Amino acid sequence: MTQTTKEARPEPRAQGRTPLRAPKTVSGRGVRRDADDDLGGRTDAGRGAPAHTIEPLRPERGRDGAGAAGEEPAATVAPPGLKGLVVADTRVGAVRGAEGFYHYRGQDAAALAEAEPFEAVAHLLLEGRMPKTAEERDRFGAALGAARARAFGRLGATRTLRGSLAEVLDDVPTLDQTPALRRAAVLEAVGALPVLVAALHRRAVGRPPVAPDPALGHAEDFLRMVHGRPPSAAQAEALGTYLALTLDHGMNASTFTVRVITSTGASVSAAMLGGLAALSGPLHGGAPGRVLEMLEAIGGPEDAPAWAEARLAEGAKLMGFGHAVYRAEDPRSRTLARVARRFEDPLVARAAAIEEALLATLRAHKPGAAIVTNVEYWAGVVLHLSGLPRALFTPTFAVSRAFGWGAHLLEEAERGKILRPSARYVGSA
Repeated sequence: MTQTTKEARPEPRAQGRTPLRAPKTVSGRGVRRDADDDLGGRTDAGRGAPAHTIEPLRPERGRDGAGAAGEEPAATVAPPGLKGLVVADTRVGAVRGAEGFYHYRGQDAAALAEAEPFEAVAHLLLEGRMPKTAEERDRFGAALGAARARAFGRLGATRTLRGSLAEVLDDVPTLDQTPALRRAAVLEAVGALPVLVAALHRRAVGRPPVAPDPALGHAEDFLRMVHGRPPSAAQAEALGTYLALTLDHGMNASTFTVRVITSTGASVSAAMLGGLAALSGPLHGGAPGRVLEMLEAIGGPEDAPAWAEARLAEGAKLMGFGHAVYRAEDPRSRTLARVARRFEDPLVARAAAIEEALLATLRAHKPGAAIVTNVEYWAGVVLHLSGLPRALFTPTFAVSRAFGWGAHLLEEAERGKILRPSARYVGSA
């Protein structure tokens, strides 16, 4: 087995920001008490005013950490959406958007996904290193297969993914578990998700669930459970690459949600359910299916510029373009485009030509802006070519991202400190 590595580069330090900390006091009409004190019913002895009458902090206070003379410094005010704010130290991985690069534990994630079996890359996320031998990789794959089998044996009648996951997993608080027990619980969760996604899909179309085959790879077995027949080698390989590419990607919304829940000492089950809930929002993980709808609406490449101009004039976004972090090419999109070209399907050439036309239109519409094709564009094509129905695109993303959630969960549980930021009161509406 070839191990593809990239020398780890130190992550840049956040510049010009005071570390996030909770304010010690609340100020208002001469009252200064701990922020969590119950002020209801108390009075300011100096003025007789109700102590619960709190004046809002002025918006400018706290931005530079300075308060009025004699007061303690106010807390740092986070930017909208917490953009650029460092909220955790991690060894799991990071994204360097300006370079078009992301890594898993210091190793080039896109290169690993293209060169290594899925199980080897998943081992890196959960175990902290690449497997040393093929036998070690296969033992990890066998453990995943056994977890899939156990999940199938606990299938209930619930017809939603979050409800089904709650049924098959134990609800033991991570605070009460050893690191080994937490890791075992994470393995149960990541093993359960493909089983549940496939079973719920088959029930929805009137077919019985298919039992997993623990001897198969994670991606191959997932496709087999969805369709009730073995996938082609090309389909299994393509899906395996997609899953490996999307295991983790920095402190995204669902990963942050998982870490917040874990910080309370909640169970692996609760944290994973929180991740799924965050992923249910259309702004996070829901675009691949919409890309295919867009390609169908456009028709041929020659129709793309006029179609895009009309959409942009309406203020609409073009699915599969732009990213909150990347200012250079998204390496996941580049890798998936190569994976798609392994299939002899007319959709691939049409998608490539439309991509070029849409990029040209977007760059003309916003001169000087960093316009890149994001992972969703080619993910939609690859998932379609792998044989998955569009309704399973986002659940399939969860099958992958759960490994990243698990790695962050284990790290957060070891940290053992609850995430408890503050809010700045700005007055009633």
